[in-house]
Amino acid sequence: MSADDSSPASDPRIRPALRSDAAAIAAIYNREVTDTTSTFDLVPRSLEEQELWLDQRSGAFAAIVAVISNAPDTGDRVVGFAALSPYKERAAYRTTVEDSVYVDRAHGGEGIGTLLLTHLVELARSSGFHSVMARIEASGTASRALHGACGFELVGIEREVGRKFNRWLDVAVMQRLL
Repeated sequence: MSADDSSPASDPRIRPALRSDAAAIAAIYNREVTDTTSTFDLVPRSLEEQELWLDQRSGAFAAIVAVISNAPDTGDRVVGFAALSPYKERAAYRTTVEDSVYVDRAHGGEGIGTLLLTHLVELARSSGFHSVMARIEASGTASRALHGACGFELVGIEREVGRKFNRWLDVAVMQRLL
């Protein structure tokens, strides 16, 4: 079985992201950058940029990964990642965080996003946060459904706040109170 094989594997496990996961995380993220509107980034991340992003994640703002093992000799394979980030810079917002969840497209529909987001919500709660926000490109029905299934509610639509692939994009704002 090759490393790219997406045949059945062990159940995904969640663990803290390691610097050694940077290449796998960048591969998942960069596909979203170049092929979709699920992120408003326009330029793929280099390995060094992804390592720096991971270096900046600690404590309540740590990144997590979903990993599977296809066979004992292949080790863990990252199939998704997620993180909490500060929502806004001003002090009054410090009890609110924003989530990010990305799953390898080859593993969509397998419950990995739910596993990651559920873990993030628990991390936010145990870290003392009061609210988790999600900012989702409005046509992202899978992400909106994922967040809805995890207890998030739509609180608004920001109209034409981004531009990618030569078109204006709306953002659905979803929130979960803890």
